[in-house]
Amino acid sequence: MTQISMHSLYMIVPLAPLVGALIAGLFGWLIGRTWSHRITILGVAISCVASYYVFRDVLAGHTYNGSVYTWLTTGNMSFEIGFLIDKLTAMMMLVVTFVSLMVHIYTIGYMEEDPGYQRFFAYISLFTFSMLMLVMSNNFVQLFFGWEAVGLVSYLLIGFWFTKPTAIYANLKAFLVNRVGDFGFLLGIGLVLAYTGSLDYATVFGKASALASQSIEIFPGSIWSLITVICILLFIGAMGKSAQFPLHVWLPDSMEGPTPISALIHAATMVTAGIFMVARMSPLFELSDTALSFVMVIGAITALFMGFLGVIQNDIKRVVAYSTLSQLGYMTVALGASAYSVAVFHLMTHAFFKALLFLAAGSVIIGMHHNQDIRYMGGLRKYMPITWITSLLGSLALIGTPFFSGFYSKDSIIEVVHASHLTGSGFAYFAVVAGVFVTAFYSFRMYFLVFHGKERFNDAPAHGHDDHAHEDHGHAHTPHETPWVVWLPLVLLAIPSVVIGYLTVGPIIEGHWFGNAIFVSDTHHAMKELAEEFHGAAAMATHAFGTLPFWLALGGVVTSYLLYLVYTDIPAKIATRFSLIYAILERKYGFDEFNEWFFAGGARRIGSGLWRHGDQTAIDGWMVNGTARLVGWFSGKLRMFQSGFIYHYAFAMLIGVFALITWFVKV
Repeated sequence: MTQISMHSLYMIVPLAPLVGALIAGLFGWLIGRTWSHRITILGVAISCVASYYVFRDVLAGHTYNGSVYTWLTTGNMSFEIGFLIDKLTAMMMLVVTFVSLMVHIYTIGYMEEDPGYQRFFAYISLFTFSMLMLVMSNNFVQLFFGWEAVGLVSYLLIGFWFTKPTAIYANLKAFLVNRVGDFGFLLGIGLVLAYTGSLDYATVFGKASALASQSIEIFPGSIWSLITVICILLFIGAMGKSAQFPLHVWLPDSMEGPTPISALIHAATMVTAGIFMVARMSPLFELSDTALSFVMVIGAITALFMGFLGVIQNDIKRVVAYSTLSQLGYMTVALGASAYSVAVFHLMTHAFFKALLFLAAGSVIIGMHHNQDIRYMGGLRKYMPITWITSLLGSLALIGTPFFSGFYSKDSIIEVVHASHLTGSGFAYFAVVAGVFVTAFYSFRMYFLVFHGKERFNDAPAHGHDDHAHEDHGHAHTPHETPWVVWLPLVLLAIPSVVIGYLTVGPIIEGHWFGNAIFVSDTHHAMKELAEEFHGAAAMATHAFGTLPFWLALGGVVTSYLLYLVYTDIPAKIATRFSLIYAILERKYGFDEFNEWFFAGGARRIGSGLWRHGDQTAIDGWMVNGTARLVGWFSGKLRMFQSGFIYHYAFAMLIGVFALITWFVKV
């Protein structure tokens, strides 16, 4: 293709979903439900096809970095909208548009009875536009625009059922926690602008070595490396968006939104924005070992301890949500080990199998007439064969079964962390290896409880947890397979969940596939060591059968099989025996209570104190009422001299004249 036509394709990729969102959002009432989903699906399909052609063009060696238009000029600074199209961008564009297309198709069946049908399609198309603007940006201004836009749309989607109190609480929680991360992100961007005079990626990266030689005094007497401060602040933004400890608390509660957005936002796209951003900022992060160690340790804590919480969840969507938290921790650990390409590789494989698992969970919810409690399922394999087999494939990919896509990316992360020599790599290696057993255990606990064992759906309470807030179903129904618009995306997502890792692991590990899009310092050897040990996709999978991660994963599957299909009374006994540990996990380590007491309660206490002492005492008591009392007192004293008798006034005049003469004579 000519360069002009490629530029047109670059514009079409984000604008096609935006046009669909505007038409469905503004005129959905006029065009109806059918045309709303047709137009939005067409927009995302056009974007997906255009992304494919852009991807092919990039593979042919054509990259692009240029401004589309100048948004604002002030002094010597110009704020521009521009695109950076390289292999990292092209891969993200394909993942975002393909998963979004699958979710759009799925939504036709899932939201069929919802009165907000057109509004939902408008939101998910708008989200797709926002995410594409984020990944295609070539400067911090556009990055921040996309960053905030996906946060706004996720707020709208989590609280989509706005009559449901838990959904409103969840979207407010997500919004506020993300603002904490975004505050750090904005400070990082501000430091970049202050010390480089530019927000363009290429310019900033060109001045990275100069930033590394400078220091900054945060507090008097506290000298920090400037590049370390910038990187940590930028990563705080990623901690919020990608739900890393301790800013992870919003993601499990966001399951209050409809299932399609759980797949789109909380598995494949928005939560991976932080991972993408750190990979894009690799020229900065590579200059600070302190920042990389910080990233690695935060990721390790998230990978292991969020996985533990998945073990005790009974809501089918929350199990998958904690799995997402844990896998995001794996990606973050890889970033800290300077294995940016492996982190993005896991981002890509995870997008497919985790979107598959979320959509399969939604399919189960439909088949179970909107019951989400896995304790009241069982034996669904014969009722929902397509959902069953696709869920099994997704679960096998998630736990890192050899030859499945998740295996190649997950095992690569474990290997690079083992090869890393940065501070914190020992703890990170323990966390990601232990996390293999935990992941396999909770994944197959859910799988066995849902699809195998005795049928328990007739034992469910009359009204269970209802994913559709506007409906109220009983549960004593026979489960059924979902319509083709629901299961077709499952099948299409299951294919890459199985094969994409095998096809792409070679170029990513040994071929420097991302090229100049990712920079790794010569002092960080983990990726080089991984490439030296790699002898092909088949050999890597075959060798895995004798490694510790494989046996840990197998142990997790076998343990869950024994506890939930054979000796089914043991889990309750374990919960009773280890009631303290169970209570800690049930309360999610107390983060919600701490945030309620410290941040929310602290804000209320500060506000109450300011109101009582500032507003009531100082402003009302002293300034408003005090002024009135002073004027009243002064007026009362002055009134004593206004008697109406002439001799009083004459006497006052004499006294005044006497006082003036005395003053002047004295002077």
